[in-house]
Amino acid sequence: MNCFKCWRVVTPKKTQKKPRSELLSPDCSTKTTRRSSLCLRGGHAGGEGHSPELARVLRAFRPGCVGSGSGGGMPVESGSSAAARQAKQKRKSHSLSIRRTNSTEQERSGLQRDMLEGQDSKLPPSLRSNLLDLFSQIEREFENLHIENLELRREMETLNERLAADGQTYEGGDLAKGALKTKGEAEHQVRPSKGEAEHQVRPSKTSHSTSQLSQKLKTTYKASTSKIVSSFKATTSRAVCQLVREYVGHRDGIWDLGVCRTQPVVLGTASADHCAMLWSIETGKCLLKYVGHQGSVNSIKFHPTEQMALTASGDQTAHIWRYMVQLPTPQPVADVSQTPCEDDVDFSDKDEADGDAEGPNDCPSVRVAATTLRSHQGVVIAADWLVGGKQVVTASWDRAANLYDVETSELVHSLTGHDQELTHCCTHPTQRLVVTSSRDTTFRLWDFRDPSIHSVNVFQGHTDTVTSAVFTVGDNVVSGSDDRTVKVWDLKNMRSPIATIRTDSAVNRISVSVTQKIIALPHDNRQVRLFDMAGVRLARLPRSNRQGHRRMVCCSAWCEDNAACNLFTCGFDRQAIGWNINIPALLQEK
Repeated sequence: MNCFKCWRVVTPKKTQKKPRSELLSPDCSTKTTRRSSLCLRGGHAGGEGHSPELARVLRAFRPGCVGSGSGGGMPVESGSSAAARQAKQKRKSHSLSIRRTNSTEQERSGLQRDMLEGQDSKLPPSLRSNLLDLFSQIEREFENLHIENLELRREMETLNERLAADGQTYEGGDLAKGALKTKGEAEHQVRPSKGEAEHQVRPSKTSHSTSQLSQKLKTTYKASTSKIVSSFKATTSRAVCQLVREYVGHRDGIWDLGVCRTQPVVLGTASADHCAMLWSIETGKCLLKYVGHQGSVNSIKFHPTEQMALTASGDQTAHIWRYMVQLPTPQPVADVSQTPCEDDVDFSDKDEADGDAEGPNDCPSVRVAATTLRSHQGVVIAADWLVGGKQVVTASWDRAANLYDVETSELVHSLTGHDQELTHCCTHPTQRLVVTSSRDTTFRLWDFRDPSIHSVNVFQGHTDTVTSAVFTVGDNVVSGSDDRTVKVWDLKNMRSPIATIRTDSAVNRISVSVTQKIIALPHDNRQVRLFDMAGVRLARLPRSNRQGHRRMVCCSAWCEDNAACNLFTCGFDRQAIGWNINIPALLQEK
């Protein structure tokens, strides 16, 4: 007597009248799985105390088919029926594709569920069932990824054969480092002789379409394996991105930093400890401390032509103050990346590494502002100078941005329209344009080039708080958001971004280099990444227990005119870091 027959004869009439779905496991879908599930549930497996018999029964039930078993009281099928069913299952196995069907996954989950029911456990049945479902989903995800990887590898092999047939070459054995190049691209790198140029043939249309296909496939492959490739890029990133100096002295996290554009060139930092500090870039020594605010200093910007600084604070004001500093004698730059430390402990949770004893308390202080701007009803989160330095703009949590006259301290315009708190503001380097960011997932472009018309454009492309939006030298705006994306926009076409960068962590205050337009992204996860305007990742700044930021990175700022440090970052580990980025080597690796 087999299981199918057993189910029909032994089951009482009262049970037979129930809907068929109530007698089955919720994960069972195929006919063979329903039989095996009922056999195990009906006690034919020998009960919980016969684990060897249960094991023999489970070995008989393969995923996708049901075999015959004779142990533990399991009914045995006749030879003819067993042979017929094996032949049927053999034909079925040949028709299966590489991907598992839903019925196969449900059969396996049904068998695993029955096996769990036959074991002792103190967990409630509902909890055990949920755990099994979760583990099954995880297993299916890994199987799908593995299958996709195999299929992609086969496609790459086929593509390489087509490229070889069409006269194209593939440089490098690693897809992350190599590049698909045609003969035309190779000619730009190695200029052929006159005789060689005569024998070269233009690629056909088939070659052009193949090149497009290769580029599309390469982009897909790089996107799906970005996390794996990042581990291989870390070694080369260290060669072109080196930590030069650390600026330690604040007693709390550093929100913002900037580099002045006039001589002497100094680094400025704004901290939650109610202070703003000016640093010598070459020596790392604190030159001056501004202590005029009564709240957290959230932003610092330098005047384009004079020795003045603009700071925004949580005390609902913005201050303009003058400074005079004298740079100390430069010292030899030590290789901080190779400097050994006492231990290899991650200081991300330690508060002792604030460096208060290194001398910032001995530097001179400025306590009184030259100009105080008061009009906001909330925290002033950011401020910036307009081109020319005669006006400034401030952004506040009162959902407004204010435009002030520097000489009179009078409010010129109040820019309203955002639905939630503002997070950042930035001005164009050469035109009277202002961009404001907000928690309402938008950023707005304000145009003051025409004194009689003040137009505003709204950019909608993010799904979370826009943490910053900055101008480039051209007609582009780059925006970063808590939705883990960075978007590049064209001011002439604001409907959709021209490039989108997707990351694994929220992005804070970004910066774009002037000459090469390299975007520096500071992240909540303590990483700093470099991208170009097309969205191609160039490098990741090295970070470990020995070097780099130990907490959230809040801001980045470029200073390409400085030979020693051309990129600066700051974070909530109470320090600012100066980096040397070898930009030519970085672009060459791309």
